[in-house]
Amino acid sequence: MISQVIIGAISANMIMSIILIIILIGWLGYTLIQNTRVKKVATYLSNDDFKHGMRKAQVIDLREQKSFKDGHILGARNVPFSTIRNFYGQIRSDLPVYLYDQGKTISKRAALYLSKKGYHEIYILKTGYQNWNGKEKKSNL
Repeated sequence: MISQVIIGAISANMIMSIILIIILIGWLGYTLIQNTRVKKVATYLSNDDFKHGMRKAQVIDLREQKSFKDGHILGARNVPFSTIRNFYGQIRSDLPVYLYDQGKTISKRAALYLSKKGYHEIYILKTGYQNWNGKEKKSNL
């Protein structure tokens, strides 16, 4: 009787371990595929490269308006990712588009979306706003 309980517990633990491994492999596979897709449509830029090229580009802050008002890269325009499907037309497709958010997760999703809409020169701030070391503007409100 005790041996059956132990075998049952071991089997349950093995099943849970297998399920967790499958989930982990699925997540890693999705992440790799997503990153590969993004690298085909966008270029990651360091802080210095972003600063250098942004003078001739449209700098788009994808964070929500409150975060934008708390501080943003000088010269950036706020187009929150939550509204990009409605307002992507305000971003010119004939100029380079420099995207950033707090990290780079949202920028990757926005780059894929803009690419589908015909934008070709898409750049992403590699370290995100959280590690930005250039000029910033903060709202006085």
